[in-house]
Amino acid sequence: MRGGLRIIGGEWGGRRLSVPTAPGLRPTADRNRETLFNWLQADCSGARVLDLFAGTGALGIEALSRGAASAVFVERSRPIAASLKERIALLGAESRADIQCMDALAYCRSNPGPFDLIFLDPPFGKDLLVPALELIGAQPMLAGGARVYVEAPLQPAPPTLPESWSVIREKTAGAVWFALLEDRR
Repeated sequence: MRGGLRIIGGEWGGRRLSVPTAPGLRPTADRNRETLFNWLQADCSGARVLDLFAGTGALGIEALSRGAASAVFVERSRPIAASLKERIALLGAESRADIQCMDALAYCRSNPGPFDLIFLDPPFGKDLLVPALELIGAQPMLAGGARVYVEAPLQPAPPTLPESWSVIREKTAGAVWFALLEDRR
């Protein structure tokens, strides 16, 4: 069984891609992605992007469609990473995409980067958002002026962010809180 993913804008805007259905796999909603990329405006053009906890790759693919120079997709599940690789090939974006099948926190510890944009949409209920932000802040993963997008369940409450992070923009949609952050260090 497969679900669908619609690319909102850019080079592949309006294209629909099939995605596998798997427990906990949920592409970022169209309206949330549209809001995020409205916030980012031209920040995607030429950006080096990291889609951590990639899942369907919706955020990284949208960034590539909108002119990101490259995107690294980190996904722990082999079948989901293989499906993501198929979608990237279907778009003809293999030269701009790097798919890493590994644990997201281990990837952060490997000292990658620097990235201009990082998308953090970990599985809900796993308490991975704050540890990922702490690792990103502790490693030289961020280019100057980098932005980090986060998504988390609204209930019981949005996460308490590590001290060095500040919210640039935030919004709620349904049961989801999402925000654009910057590291103040």
